[in-house]
Amino acid sequence: MKATILTIGDEILIGQIVDTNSVSIAKHLNSAGIVVREKISIGDDRTQILDTVARALRDSEVTVITGGLGPTKDDITKKTLAELFHSGMHCDERVAAHVERMLTARGIDYNELNRSQALVPDACTVLFNAHGTAPGMWFERDGHVVVSLPGVPYEMEHLMQDEVMPRLKARFALRQIVHRTLITAGLPESMLAKRIEAWENALPPYLKLAYLPNPGAVRLRLSAYEVEGESVAREIERQFEALRRLIPHNVIGYETASMQELVHRILTERGKTLATAESCTGGTIAARFTAMPGASVYFRCGVVSYSNESKAALLGVDPATIARVGAVSEEVARQMAEGARRVAGADYAIATTGIAGPTGGSAEKPVGTVWIAVATPEGTTAVCKQCGTDRGQIIDRASAFAIALLRDALEQER
Repeated sequence: MKATILTIGDEILIGQIVDTNSVSIAKHLNSAGIVVREKISIGDDRTQILDTVARALRDSEVTVITGGLGPTKDDITKKTLAELFHSGMHCDERVAAHVERMLTARGIDYNELNRSQALVPDACTVLFNAHGTAPGMWFERDGHVVVSLPGVPYEMEHLMQDEVMPRLKARFALRQIVHRTLITAGLPESMLAKRIEAWENALPPYLKLAYLPNPGAVRLRLSAYEVEGESVAREIERQFEALRRLIPHNVIGYETASMQELVHRILTERGKTLATAESCTGGTIAARFTAMPGASVYFRCGVVSYSNESKAALLGVDPATIARVGAVSEEVARQMAEGARRVAGADYAIATTGIAGPTGGSAEKPVGTVWIAVATPEGTTAVCKQCGTDRGQIIDRASAFAIALLRDALEQER
């Protein structure tokens, strides 16, 4: 089973909004055993819509469209689909009453434009939208299905879950697609591939391995298509267990697991506490921990000591050290971490100091240079990392490296 996802709207093409709908739709379809063959974004143009949907009908059994169902003149998806399916239009009384109730409750006049929301093509099955004014529409032609949904993400999501997926599962005999993802850290993609080469070569032919690098981590996804799900899931689990034995120190967990979640669990289980002292990362590390429920059990405080003066005043960094070797140095990173641990009364502390750019670099310390330190009851460790050239990338990578360094320290103390 193949599917095409089509998002419609000039606002997507000009970058005014981010298309999250196609991501959500793809997850729904994949979980039911429908392979997404392509995602397409086009503008509010009649010819483009006609040509693209006609092609999707030829190439895919299922086409899911979002956008262009509003009440204004630039929302042309509905009437264009009516044209494609050679269909007249009629007023759906249930939709009309629903739209009037919603608008009245919001204190909005129920005018001619709003009433047009209840006009639907004769050729479609109406998918009732309890969370908005634009109904979804289900069309069929020669065994192929075209679904049109509103572009508002939460409306689309409810319709996919409550209307579209149950209908697709009833309409087609679907076989499963199985995906399972293992999260690794501490090995760059090329080194990881070399380390697990023999394991990868021995995989059954129906299992496909994908490398998905992220800052500070590489995800390994095993996939199987059109299979008996339960037996394949067991085989994937067996393969990943073999991989865990091969690289035990580099495995964080499964699916969306992150390094901070692993550290969060270790600190919670051991009853230990943490503080952070951040310069170039600007509080990103603290934010990653405090975003997790239960962080208050162990997280003492986070200091963003961006200036040299604050490093001295808040963390006790020696101004003479800064004058001698500079703020971006091993000595300052160590003093920041030790100062944060001391001030907060924490068991562990992380510190970062670096050059996030785009200016401020030198031949000795180029943009992207970051010193990271972790202070523990056993002592302080510091490393220098080159974290890239883009400011956002540098902050992201430095934060990931710092949390990984803390994980290493925790693992060594077991």
